Amino acid sequence: MEDEGYPLGDKRFQENIGTIQPHDDALVVMLRIGGYDVKMVMVDQGSGAKTMYPNLYKGLNLKPDDLIAYNSPLIIFDGKVVIPRGQIRLPVQAGSKVVEVDFIMVDAYSPYIAIVARPWLHALGIVSSTLYLKVKYSSRDQIKELVGSPSIARQCMAATIMHQPKAESSASAEGGS
Repeated sequence: MEDEGYPLGDKRFQENIGTIQPHDDALVVMLRIGGYDVKMVMVDQGSGAKTMYPNLYKGLNLKPDDLIAYNSPLIIFDGKVVIPRGQIRLPVQAGSKVVEVDFIMVDAYSPYIAIVARPWLHALGIVSSTLYLKVKYSSRDQIKELVGSPSIARQCMAATIMHQPKAESSASAEGGS
């Protein structure tokens, strides 16, 4: 018996046990941020910006004076440019490994609570796989892994689709009668 062209004994097949193939889900994991377990954290291999959104900011009981200035604009998911409210350094724990992360606080909609990016992956020596929805890293001479949640990734995608503003018709956008 084969699945997606891989024989059952193939190592690649064994790695994706628990994921429905094929899929195009984001890699969404739970991490310990600022001493709290935080769900809906997206691992973004293509970004350098570590971002937090209002739900995490409020959930951690942070105050405006906890933020330091960060004035560089960001382009968010919907293509809009936003000015961050500031930046804050928080400990992020994956298993027994902890690294300080400079999160950029963005007051904008996101289905995710936070996004960790390449600098976080590199600091922990993490290898991530969106195909297998896992991140792997070494800890005390062992290989540990965090497994992403396809169901939460799909909930986030559905929330994004539901949040899309209604498109204007071409007649009203052109000022038609």
